[in-house]
Amino acid sequence: MKRNATAVWNGNIKEGNGHLTTQSTVLNETQYSFNSRFADGIGTNPEELLAAAHAGCFTMKLSLDLSTEGFTAERLETKSTVVLEEGKITHSHLVLRAKVPGITEADFLRIAQHAEKTCPVSNALSLQITLEAHLEQ
Repeated sequence: MKRNATAVWNGNIKEGNGHLTTQSTVLNETQYSFNSRFADGIGTNPEELLAAAHAGCFTMKLSLDLSTEGFTAERLETKSTVVLEEGKITHSHLVLRAKVPGITEADFLRIAQHAEKTCPVSNALSLQITLEAHLEQ
């Protein structure tokens, strides 16, 4: 499987701007800029997109791992916070809230930790990854 996205940038770093388009066109000339990355400007940025990719990948992998062990999640919600420090993406912190009928806390944590270590996006990243998992009743 191969997927692609295209970035276009015009101008210098501070006054310039660009847009991103994904193969699926879910992002279709979606704007990004210095302000959307380093301030509160309108548009997206690479860190936000990486956070979305990590949260989505981990959550799907967790669903697969739960199913493999005979559990079906009622709801899985993951927030990824990606940290950019001194020009380097250093950390992705995953916060998971899950409702999984019939699972013990110990099994839930074991499966969640396995999914965090084995999801394809986690494996592609060379940064610190932490997981905070909450099982809701």
